[in-house]
Amino acid sequence: MFNFPTMPTLTCKRVLFYSHADEAAFFHLAGNIKAVQRVESVSDSILLHVSSRPSHQSLRDLIALFQRYRISGMSQLAPFLSESNRAWFADPWKSWHRKVFGSAAPQPK
Repeated sequence: MFNFPTMPTLTCKRVLFYSHADEAAFFHLAGNIKAVQRVESVSDSILLHVSSRPSHQSLRDLIALFQRYRISGMSQLAPFLSESNRAWFADPWKSWHRKVFGSAAPQPK
């Protein structure tokens, strides 16, 4: 398991919102992910401060948020790979695999 020295921060740069309600929905969804401790806007980015060991459900929710809002930088999620989530998270047939891990086979840390 990867050990973060501090609470990891995921950066969502230049998220495209189609309306004020869409933006509100993003913040609502992000704020309701149990692993997300804080959400803040900084310049053209939204920062998600997350626990260093998100549950399987929280990790799935983060993947869904990144995919739904087409957030680049899904590779930020790769350090959350562990032996306990490897079977589903690193599955090369999943739609997010290349965006998170690239083409290389990931190894848990």
